[in-house]
Amino acid sequence: MKLKKEIKHLSLDDANARKLWDAFVFLNLEATFFHRSGWQRVINEVFNHPTYFLYIETDGVVEGILPLAHVKSALFGNSLVSLPFAVYGGIVALNEDAFWALEQAAQKLAHSLGVDHLELRNLNQRHLDWPAQDIYVTFRKAILHTEDENLLAIPRKQRAMVRKGIKNGLYSLIDSNADRFFKLYSDNVHRHGTPAMSKKYFLTLVDEFGDDCEILTIFSKDDQPLSSVLSFYFRDEVLPYYAGDDVSARDLAANDFKYWELLRRACASGLKVFDYGRSKVGTGSFSFKKNWGFEPKPLSYEYCLYKRDSIPQNNPSNKKYKLLISIWRRLPISVANALGPFIVKNLG
Repeated sequence: MKLKKEIKHLSLDDANARKLWDAFVFLNLEATFFHRSGWQRVINEVFNHPTYFLYIETDGVVEGILPLAHVKSALFGNSLVSLPFAVYGGIVALNEDAFWALEQAAQKLAHSLGVDHLELRNLNQRHLDWPAQDIYVTFRKAILHTEDENLLAIPRKQRAMVRKGIKNGLYSLIDSNADRFFKLYSDNVHRHGTPAMSKKYFLTLVDEFGDDCEILTIFSKDDQPLSSVLSFYFRDEVLPYYAGDDVSARDLAANDFKYWELLRRACASGLKVFDYGRSKVGTGSFSFKKNWGFEPKPLSYEYCLYKRDSIPQNNPSNKKYKLLISIWRRLPISVANALGPFIVKNLG
């Protein structure tokens, strides 16, 4: 007798279903931190985007999941994405039947919502016939067994910057709240001419993910906060995700010291993988991570286009945003922080 297979929608108030979902995520090696059910609450509460966390359950056993959010904006388009504000996403399934059933459900949902495109932020390519975004890469590297091994594995020039931070008497602390982090982060992105996430977003991340969301802040020897990073922890991995620096951080090598401290602490905790996250090819972030000895791996962001002819390019590298970036840099930071969340919520 054939077992009944059905696609369900994860409910925010169904604690048992959420436990099943997260148990699947932690056990499946293709799943990532961004497949955790907690993202549904974060996206709903902070950005007010409708979410559709689809899963297949057969006789109480989860066979596959697909977290989706509907991001609709007059300026940036109308899309169904797995998952906005995440570097990874897409379908995770135990078998091909479950995979294709979830994809068909996503296609059906995309048509019913009338979106311009469906975006799946896959780690690996699934559709040779779909347009793919090839400007993003990820950087992942094994954490070695000892602090000395990890330090010596950093290329010489970058290692010299880490030693400079140590020589300057910098030190690190785990912050209990997001205050110092947000000040450094919002000032940093403002200098780059891009809108900042709301402070509510970071508070919600810390509240939702608890010990798996941590803020590490670097201080000068006279106790001034210089640099800060918010990281996610998943299984045996650490993923630095949002960061910010004071203008004086560069001269003191605080940014370099920050990532060394995160790596050193991860090693001491027995973690196995340092995930430097996503960067655009050819950017300063890309070069910085390469300088640490990390090798880029292309990300397979795949798109099914319905009402558009090409993949959207909603990123600062797009030349059409050059004037807006220039204007944004000149705004008072209080104004930028007030307006930013209304813009960045639709970028995803």
